[in-house]
Amino acid sequence: MSADAKLAELGLELPPAPKPGGVYKPVVQDGNKLYVSGHGPLKSDGEMMTGKVGVDLSEEEAYAAARQTGLAILATLKAHLGSLDRVARTIKSFGMVNAAPDFGRHPQVINGYSELLRDVFGDAGVGARSAVGMGSLPGNIPTEIEAIFEIHE
Repeated sequence: MSADAKLAELGLELPPAPKPGGVYKPVVQDGNKLYVSGHGPLKSDGEMMTGKVGVDLSEEEAYAAARQTGLAILATLKAHLGSLDRVARTIKSFGMVNAAPDFGRHPQVINGYSELLRDVFGDAGVGARSAVGMGSLPGNIPTEIEAIFEIHE
């Protein structure tokens, strides 16, 4: 099943592709590689989810924020490529969690993103990954994720 069809089958709604919040491009293509800038949990109404994990948000809420961050990344990919079917595989993702100092389950939070990509792309959606805690993130967002993808030319 194609990635675009899988997205529809799962009943997932992509938010609008986020606009840059500074002097950078949301995605840069180099040959068959796409480098996706850090994305946050942009909702379909254009608002960002906010909060610090372990203070304002539970682990489950942060997992949902990471999943929403993945949807924002998919929106950027679709806007750039025209179709998610052009994504060949996830190469590497770097997930950041805005967390209280005593919160240590960063990988479990970023699983919200990783499991989304696996659900949409199958095994090709599972790549190398890092998940780390941060003292803060821009706009008090709970998660920020950047990624590298290989595409079909």
